[in-house]
Formats: sequence, structure tokens, C-alpha cells
Amino acid sequence: MLHRKETSKRTSRSRRGRPVAVVGAVLALLGGVFTVANQTATASPSDAGGADSDVGLTAASVVEVTGGDGSWELTVDGAPYTVEGLTWGPPADQAANYMPDLASMGVNTTRTWGTDASSEPLFDAAAANGVRVIAGFWLQPGGGPGSGGCVDYVNDWDYKGEQLEAMNIWVDAYKDHPAVLMWSVGNESVLGLQNCYEGAELEAQRIAYAEFVNIAALEIKALDSNHPVTSTDAWTGAWEYYEAYSPDLDLLQVNSYDAVCDIQQTWIDEGYTRPYILTEGGPAGEWEVDDDANGVPLEPSDVAKAEGYQAAWDCLMDHEGVALGATLFHYGLEYDFGGVWFNLLPGGDKRLSYYAVSEIFGGDAPSNTPPVITDFAVDGDATSVPAGADFTVSASVNDPDGDAIAYEVLLNSKYIDEGGALETAEFTENGDGGFTVTAPTRPGVWKVYLAARDGQGHLGIETASIRVVAPPVDGTNVALGADTTASTFQEQGDGAPFFPEYATDGDPTTRWASAWEDPQWLEVDLGATTSIDTVQLYWETSFARAYEVQVSENGDDWTAIHTETAGGGGVETVDVNGSGRYVRVLGTERGTGWGYSLFEFGVYSS
Repeated sequence: MLHRKETSKRTSRSRRGRPVAVVGAVLALLGGVFTVANQTATASPSDAGGADSDVGLTAASVVEVTGGDGSWELTVDGAPYTVEGLTWGPPADQAANYMPDLASMGVNTTRTWGTDASSEPLFDAAAANGVRVIAGFWLQPGGGPGSGGCVDYVNDWDYKGEQLEAMNIWVDAYKDHPAVLMWSVGNESVLGLQNCYEGAELEAQRIAYAEFVNIAALEIKALDSNHPVTSTDAWTGAWEYYEAYSPDLDLLQVNSYDAVCDIQQTWIDEGYTRPYILTEGGPAGEWEVDDDANGVPLEPSDVAKAEGYQAAWDCLMDHEGVALGATLFHYGLEYDFGGVWFNLLPGGDKRLSYYAVSEIFGGDAPSNTPPVITDFAVDGDATSVPAGADFTVSASVNDPDGDAIAYEVLLNSKYIDEGGALETAEFTENGDGGFTVTAPTRPGVWKVYLAARDGQGHLGIETASIRVVAPPVDGTNVALGADTTASTFQEQGDGAPFFPEYATDGDPTTRWASAWEDPQWLEVDLGATTSIDTVQLYWETSFARAYEVQVSENGDDWTAIHTETAGGGGVETVDVNGSGRYVRVLGTERGTGWGYSLFEFGVYSS
């Protein structure tokens, strides 16, 4: 998951002397309403230590956390079991297509974030391939900062009761399924609550959440005594809440990336008393790396990511008798911003990280491996690329098997509008390791990706960033600092007010924004009749699909000198021929559901 982690250390605290309330009751319909499909695998159960694609799981197992005081073990039917896993990404109903590949990597465990009726094909495919499942239950605000919505764990008994009801249903439905390894309640909510509350209320909510997790653990154990119960957070600081308020969890779980090598010492320093599993881990995340020249996180290379998985596993396994294994992140297929950062198979193509993880878990040796891209860079000044202009990128690309390489250049607007999608750029290969690329017309920091495919189902991909800026215009911007008015401006909202004069202040970080209706206008008083030959409109996301640029001598009678009916936003630089004391842009059709918004309205005179 892509999110910033809370880094502040917390000191230990004593448990508050208030009773733990019991929420909800086990439903009367639990006992047979929900059933699990018959297993299709006929081979005998696999060795508890690892998966085998030729050996299925045909009977439910007894899973226990045994030992203590730094000599813990996870056992399956009495045999030691180290979690050698990956988090699960494909749709559950496609699990039969992908689970054999997971097993071929040597994976014995996969982890999910939610469990319900749709989980059945995933459980079935896992069992058929000798893979066990850490079955998750999602709780808001899961997924760390800014994700999943806010819940009042102190007072919202309806929400807590509904979640307990759902957990009870699905534990009862799947508790005898051969694939189940353990149950996991919640994901990153102790950390995520900081986005909903602060101060004393945040503390109360975190305590109430941990208490609720313990209630869930007790109810799950009442239904299923054969599988452990745990909970996951993104931050070892959450463990002190589980220590104090969730005593019935059998073990702890944590999501950690570049910081995974700090877990062991934190566990020792804080005096924790339960073993743990790493439930997400791998290379450094967006929140852990230095910024590049454009002020955005510097994504590790494919090579560094592959090395990151091995480093994370080595640090984890160094904590003998306490760390019980990991589900590394992520057996996912998405080909987007997050998918390129973390997925082992973005777009379904295997990358270096896929084979690094397979090697860690003793998977099948590859007969062909991905292209390796090194020294990928934007040539020239990556901090100032004119909108719509050409720029070049270069790289060294090597395919270990000598396969022919097909290239693709892509762009992403994550750092402009939080968009995750990759869009194909216009580019040409220069034949010397370089590529000429057409920059977007929308200013801001863009991610640029070079993808190399070998035709054998493999992908090498590297990324850098460019800052797209408004292209320079000859002449003098006579609107700069001039008196500016508008039909409306937004007085409320994040960052408001958005005054009209912000569109003529020369600062590309400030903007005018109108009401969310048509038509709207922004007008500049040049002080005297002035000849103009160029107008530049630097739109925010809320652009005009249709508009006119108009001039007037008196501010009442207007003449159009430019008409646009298919505006695309970004930066639009148009040649005009006109004169007047007043110049305005009149928006008649919005390009979005919002209003009109301009970072800059430039009016140029030679």
C-alpha cells in the first residue's frame, strides 16, 4: 500500500481501568447456511513447510503458535511452518489461473485483506495447489493514511456489531477449509486513525479499536479453535496497543518495507511478548525514499527493488524464534503507478522482482529472464520542460537472453491529481538508446516510464520525473499584476478563497476558481487600449471545453478574438489579433463537473 508512515515513537502506558464491552452476538443462522464447495484435489496433503503445485490440501489443519520467550514456532498439524508468502492481488474468481504460478515460486502462503462469499474460489485454488491463506477481515480506516473512511470506535456500536456479525459468518463458513492458515482482523487502522482524529481523541480511538480487535479475536476463537487470530498494522508503534488491549491475539503482524530491518531491535527495545509475521514487505516505499530534483519520491530501480526483497527477507529471518515468516508485497497485476512500484507482474508480465522472490522461496529456476534497464534518465533540464514540447530520455538496456526488445514510453499524473493510470506517450526511438518524447500539455510534475518487453512475458521498467511548465511567450505579459475581476470566485473549499487576481499574479501555484455553473468569465483591465497578439491560458484540472477570448474598450461591449469549442485544458497558447483596454476569457462549457480554474491568464503584447 502506498502511504506515509507515522514515525513518532510512543512510550509504554498502563491499561486504563475500564471494562471491555462485548459487542454483538453469534448469529443463530451460523451452522450450515454457508458451505464450502467440495475440493477437487485428490493428492495427499503437502508438507507443512512449503507449497507444491502437484500436491493439494484435502483436510483442515490444526495451526498453532507454540513455544515462547523468543523460541516461538508456527506449526501446522504439529510440524514447523515458516510463512513463505506473497500478498494476493488477482480477482478471487481468477485464482485457479494464477495459483499454480504462485506455487511454482515456492510460495506456501498468501494473504488477503477481506473474506466473504467471493473468497471461495481463492480458497479452493489455494488448497488445490498446496497454498494456505492468511484470511483477512477489513476494518475502516484500513489501508493507512487517507484510506477507508472514518469510524468512531468509542461509540459506534452499530458498525462494530455489523463487522463482528460478518466475521462470525465467514469464519463459520470457512473454518474447516483446508486452505485456512489463520484469521487476521483489520489492516493498518491504528495508524490510519490519525487521519480521522487527533490528540486525546485519537488516543481514545486507538485504544477502542484495539479493544474491538480483541473482542473479534475472542468471538472468532469461540467458533474456530484450530486457527490463530492476529491483526495487522503498518507501524510497530501499533503493537503497544495490541499488547495492552488485545491480549487474546495469538501473534502480531506488521507491514514494513525499507524499515523492516529495524523491526527486530524495536521488538527488543519495547519488550514485546508475542511473535510476529511480516504481512507486507519488500523494497523501499514512496514514503521512505529521498525526493528527486522535482521534489517527488525517487522510485528505486528494478534492480534495487529485486535486491530489496532479499534484504527484507534476510533481516526478518535474522530474528530467530520471533519472526515466523512473511507475505511479501505483491503478487499483483495492476499496470499503474502503484503496480509499477510494487507488483511482481504489472500487466501480467514478470519482472526482476518476481524472480528474486522465487529464488528466496526456492521456486522453479527460470529458463528466460527479464530485460534489465540501467542509467535511465531525462536528458537536459528535467525541472523545466515546456508543455507540449519534445524532450529526450536515454537508457542502457540489456536482455540476458538476447531477445528482441519492444519499447513503450508512458506518463503518469500522480503528483498532479493523484491519478494512478499510465497513459502512452507519443515517442520515437532514436536508435542510440535515446527516445524523443512529446511532453504533456498540462503543467506539473509527471512521472515518465520506459518499459522494455522481451516477447517472453517479461518486463523491465524504469521511471524518472519531469516538471512540465508553461512554454515561454515572446513579448510582455501586460496582464501581469493588472486589476482582475470575475463573474464569481470560490470562497470555500480546500485552499480557498480562489480570488480572480490569483490568475494574473505570475505565481503558477495560485489560481482563480469559479462557481460550478455556466457561463463564467475572468476579466483584466489593462488600464489603456493595448494591442495584443498572444493569449496563454494555464488551466487547472477544471478547464473550459468551450470559451471565447474577448476584448472591449468600455467593459460592456465585447468582440471575440479567439473561439474554442474543443479545449483540452493544460496550457493553451493562442495567437490573436486585437486590441482593447479590457480582455476577458468567457467560459461557456466546462470540461469537468467543477467550475473553471486558471493558474495564469497571460495577455501578451509585442
